[in-house]
Amino acid sequence: MTGSTDRVVLAYSGGLDTSVAIGWLSEQTGAEVVAVAVDVGQGGEDLETIRKRALACGAVEAVVVDAKDQFAEDFCLPALQANALYMDRYPLVSALSRPLIVQHLVEAARYHGATTVSHGCTGKGNDQVRFEVGVGALAPDLKVIAPVRDYAWTREKAIAYAEEHQLPIDVTKKSPYSIDQNVWGRAVETGFLEDIWNAPIEDLYDYTADPAAPRDPDEVVISFERGVPVAIDGHPVTVLQAIQQLNQRGGAQGVGRLDMVEDRLVGIKSREVYEAPGAMVLIAAHQEIESVTVERDLARFKRTVDQRWGELAYDGLWFSPLKRSLDAFLHSSQEHVTGDIRMTLHAGKAVATGRRSTASLYDFNLATYDTGDTFDQSQAKGFIEIYGLTSKLSAARDVKFGNGVDLSPVAGSSTAGALTGGAADASSTGASSSTADGGAGA
Repeated sequence: MTGSTDRVVLAYSGGLDTSVAIGWLSEQTGAEVVAVAVDVGQGGEDLETIRKRALACGAVEAVVVDAKDQFAEDFCLPALQANALYMDRYPLVSALSRPLIVQHLVEAARYHGATTVSHGCTGKGNDQVRFEVGVGALAPDLKVIAPVRDYAWTREKAIAYAEEHQLPIDVTKKSPYSIDQNVWGRAVETGFLEDIWNAPIEDLYDYTADPAAPRDPDEVVISFERGVPVAIDGHPVTVLQAIQQLNQRGGAQGVGRLDMVEDRLVGIKSREVYEAPGAMVLIAAHQEIESVTVERDLARFKRTVDQRWGELAYDGLWFSPLKRSLDAFLHSSQEHVTGDIRMTLHAGKAVATGRRSTASLYDFNLATYDTGDTFDQSQAKGFIEIYGLTSKLSAARDVKFGNGVDLSPVAGSSTAGALTGGAADASSTGASSSTADGGAGA
């Protein structure tokens, strides 16, 4: 659809800032504003209420999209299969929803003939990057306006504008925190949390119960097929249902709370408190089923890919060539990731207690030290000789040129005693390590 008047597509939340942005953008640009609201499981007001508010605030069109299943299938599932934890802790709550919202913004811009998209991000966070890099990747011709960042749009200015224009938005409620949430998790920042010595208080949590409160453990069995969660306790589920059910059950046990200082893309460190019970339970279960179904070298390399994938998603490069290539690798890696994981949820932890898979690489007869052991230990000596040959040859060369490892004891060190009387005393008294005494040496 096109018309004689230019149009701006606005990422609309229904809150104060984006409600005010509708009229302000129209005044500043002379364009008509199309509001786009996307439901990624954040809860709160229903979509129809949000749609009507956008129109009442001056939007010529209001598009609302129930994208919860799409978000779970196309964004949360790839993150799960990548075991994506930014800085080894954060399960990419906000970072996963932004490229989905970008897709719907671009689709709306094309359909409604818009030349510009707009968002309500500040200039200090990661989301501005995620929105604008994503738009640039999908529609390089579209322009971007960010009123809060580009025009120093403060909350006080927004309230004054809303009151002056009698917009249908409550301007009295103000949370002391900045909160972003979706079905994958919840992020809380600012307020007293900006002093990193201050401990979080119970009032700021919503997805999780106090992990210290006494309660009975909850045992759950999560079933996977090719890396996809397909059943909970034997009952078939969609990916969205798996996340929702484990949000409830994990959250009731206080699982998934994180308090961390993270490295933002824009160069600053930021204190964030996260709640992601379903995400953390699923990632823990997925890591466990991979541990018994993924071949060793593939698993080792995949850990490197997992980390890089998470960094790309966090940094707003969801649509980048490298991310697409890593997606293909991850998809291939899940071919045999099928089976069941039994977990106990309790006191803020999700602990695996059982694993089974028809595609398991764990062979009991090879692993056991008891009767039935089929591992031919006589082959180990030759394997070690070949495996260590390059190190042995290199060490011999170093000795030849005077660069061998210096094993001289350092005066005053514990090693000095061990290489003199200490070792002899240990030997004479029969002391030995479990490894020397025949253990596995894991």
